[in-house]
Amino acid sequence: MEIEKHNWPEKYDINKLVTIQNDIDKIINETKTSVRRNDRYADPGDSLMLDGHKVVVEQVYPQKLGEITEENAQQEGYKSLEAYKNGITNIHGEDVWDPEQVVWVHELKVVG
Repeated sequence: MEIEKHNWPEKYDINKLVTIQNDIDKIINETKTSVRRNDRYADPGDSLMLDGHKVVVEQVYPQKLGEITEENAQQEGYKSLEAYKNGITNIHGEDVWDPEQVVWVHELKVVG
């Protein structure tokens, strides 16, 4: 899915991108390398600190929930797409999984 960069929404505070300790642990252990959110929290090259580790945002792009693949789910730290869907709907409710819903993918790398 393409959205011209000049039409991207304003970004939120990057320090609010990842707030759940289990997700922070997965990122530090590099079993979670991407974060999908309804809003954009960073641009490529932005960084944040998670439990004393520097994490750099390598890529940011929009994606529809219906376009998420098994590989994408594994990048989110889940074993399968079904497990990822269950995780999202357990947190946010069944109605949140709309295949046309656009989310913002933030691909991360621990650098320090």
